Amino acid sequence: MKRVALASLGMLLLAGCGTTVEQAPDQPTMYLSMANGGAKLDPQAAASMISLYRQNNGLGPVVVDPALMALAEDQSTAMAKKNKLDHDVKAPLARRLNSGGYPATVAVENVSAGYHTLAEAFSGWRDSPPHRANMLKSGVSKLGIAAIYAPNTKYKVFWTMILAETEKPR
Repeated sequence: MKRVALASLGMLLLAGCGTTVEQAPDQPTMYLSMANGGAKLDPQAAASMISLYRQNNGLGPVVVDPALMALAEDQSTAMAKKNKLDHDVKAPLARRLNSGGYPATVAVENVSAGYHTLAEAFSGWRDSPPHRANMLKSGVSKLGIAAIYAPNTKYKVFWTMILAETEKPR
């Protein structure tokens, strides 16, 4: 009887082990390649990454702004359609903000192309003095970011990040 009880207990323990097998965690979204048609950029991960960088440099965080997200996507799409890395491919940033009805009091923009992941784009911007200055712009608290995949272009992925503020400085 003891043998049967021990065998049953052993089977239950083994069965329990089989159901608690953990899968390896997914890769962080900052390393997800945008160079495929199904990839979706994680704007919250981008805001967290930029906010941490800003906080490490004595500045406030940024939050995702839906209107800036749409403006960033429009800019990346326009660059992808023309296969051209250019801030003014559609219009200068101030004009795009105004025509989009965005009431920015301060705004800066980083564009890039060819980086496949958010981590690569961030590193490229961080290592470029003018792009770094934009990420460390004082007085901004809102972010819009986009990565558009264009397989038949030179760069494959076009990035736009807009940082802005809508409040008047105090």
